[in-house]
Parts: sequence; structure tokens; C-alpha cells
Amino acid sequence: MGEHRHYGDFLKEHFGCTVQKISVNAGFSCPNRDGTKGRGGCTYCNNTSFSPEYCNHPVSITEQLEQGKQFFSRKYKDMRYLAYFQSYTNTYGDTKHLMNLYREALAVEDVVGLVIATRPDCVDDELLASLAEVNHPGNVMMEFGAESAHDRTLKLVNRGHTWADVVDAVKRTVAHGIDCGLHFIMGLPGETREDMLATVRAINELPVTTVKFHQLQVLKGTCLARQIEEGELDVIRWTAQEYAGFCAKILNLLRPDIVVERMVSQSPDELLLFPRWGLKNYQFMNLLNNFHG
Repeated sequence: MGEHRHYGDFLKEHFGCTVQKISVNAGFSCPNRDGTKGRGGCTYCNNTSFSPEYCNHPVSITEQLEQGKQFFSRKYKDMRYLAYFQSYTNTYGDTKHLMNLYREALAVEDVVGLVIATRPDCVDDELLASLAEVNHPGNVMMEFGAESAHDRTLKLVNRGHTWADVVDAVKRTVAHGIDCGLHFIMGLPGETREDMLATVRAINELPVTTVKFHQLQVLKGTCLARQIEEGELDVIRWTAQEYAGFCAKILNLLRPDIVVERMVSQSPDELLLFPRWGLKNYQFMNLLNNFHG
């Protein structure tokens, strides 16, 4: 992607070997679902859309990782793995319990690191200090769902946190020596293209290592789908070409040292209402490269 390093190259350099993420489901909930922050979760959220089949069963972290290793080892020999705590809020719980889960993952053969996805308002200093103790040599990475730098947007989609929470979480995480990534959705309700580029400028001000972007996907059964159907809200309905062109603008604006993990995502066909582009990731990247060679 132009000046930005490829995510796979970054991981290989960072961990000193070729690595593959294995998603694990540790059975966490979310403070935006259980009433602590709110009810119902984010309006666009259907967690089924990004949980691989091998982590959808109530088995231990070790068993999920072993199943994931078996799945990927058919394709790739001599691979090492990252335990990716992906579903819901993976720092939402007692520090001792959390650390037991993380240590269990790190004890699995050929697992060389952790990627922990969470909310920016669910990471306290006690947990960060405990993670710093196992973060040798730099094998823990935090990934915060930020989604937008605009508080009005975060409120509209029922995120339950602010941009100030993101800034605070990133700075505290990095202060503990832990690399930090952020996740954003392009095309959330009420946002213009300039609003989204303003989010990119805000990212540039933070000490983040990696970033993920993807297009808003409207999924069946979500609050957002109902709001759009009833005419309460509308969203940008990108064509693949339009979104690729906008991604090129993002890459031109984003600080060059930030590693871009992805620009696009694809939810399961049976859940996705729109956009339905019918493109594989590599096909979209070919489109993007036409704009951003």
C-alpha cells in the first residue's frame, strides 16, 4: 500500500518468524450489552459476522488454539501463531482471571504472542501492568475498537465511549510498553467523507503501531438495519470503485509509519444486506492499487 508496510511483513519482522492469527472466543460479554454501559450493543453489531467456525464452541482456549493450528497447518508448514482474543470485549473481567486466560494461550506450543481486541474504556492500569510483565519480547498487542474520532457518531451508534477514551487508552497502553492498534469503520451514519478524513488526521496524532479500516457493512437483524429500513437514518452506499478511491485518500493522508492491516472486510453472505460487491479481498486490493499505486 504505497509507503505503508504490509501487515504480514510487519508481523514477521516484529515476531522474527511467519505468524498466523488464530481467533479464540473466551466467552466474554461487553459492557455495552450487559447494562454497565448500555443495552443492545453497537447498532451495527452482529458478532457472528467475524467469529470463525473453529471458535464458536464452548471449549477451552487451549483446545480452540489447537483446532486453529490444525486448520492452518494444512496450508502452511513451519507456521507460528498469535492467539487473537477477538469476540466482544476481551479485557472485560477480573485481572487475575484475564491473565490466567492469556497465560494459557501463551503456553500453547508454537503460540508466540497475543492480540487482544477490546474497548478503549475497558483497560485499567492494573491489567496493563500485568500484561507488561508477560510482554517479552514485545509479544502482546492491544487492538482498540475506536470506529470514529467523532463523539456525535459514537453516540449515534451506541458505542458507549468517547474519542477521549480512545486517546487515553492508547497513551496508557503505549506507556506500559505495549504496541497498540486501532479499528475504524468508514461510512458510519451521519458522517461525510471529510468527517472520515478528519478521523485519519486524529489517528496521526496518536502513538499507534497498526490500524484497521473497513467499510460499514449493514447486517441483517441489527438495530442499524432497522433504522435504515424505517427511514430514520441513511448511510453512504459506496460502490467498490468509490470506496477504493476513498481508501487511496486515506492512505495518502495516514502517517507513513503506521502499518495498515486492512482496508476492507467481508461479512458472511447470509448476514450481509449491503454493500454486496461480490469481490474477494485481492480483487478489491487490485482496485485500490489502481488509485494508489
